[in-house]
Amino acid sequence: MTSIDQLETITANSFNTPQVLFKHSTRCSISSMALNRLETSTPPTGIDFYLLDLLQHRDISAVIADKFKVHHESPQVLVIKSGECTYDESHMGISMDEIAEQTA
Repeated sequence: MTSIDQLETITANSFNTPQVLFKHSTRCSISSMALNRLETSTPPTGIDFYLLDLLQHRDISAVIADKFKVHHESPQVLVIKSGECTYDESHMGISMDEIAEQTA
């Protein structure tokens, strides 16, 4: 993700396809480990994934927190379905298996 405008597209698309947002801090070792775990896992099909670089786009993270009524954390994964955040997890709780379960 690189613009706030993308958030409206993601929200609209979530009515047809689950959307997953991964908020990543490139300066955080825990965030890097969580990203690595996701990248080396087999993702479920039929899901759109987005990566938000928090250092580059802190403003987008603030809008996400407000729009979906979640507390900002880093790293953090959000599942958006039908225009709502139906799941959020952070730090070592982030796993592709859990994402797959939440998007099934």
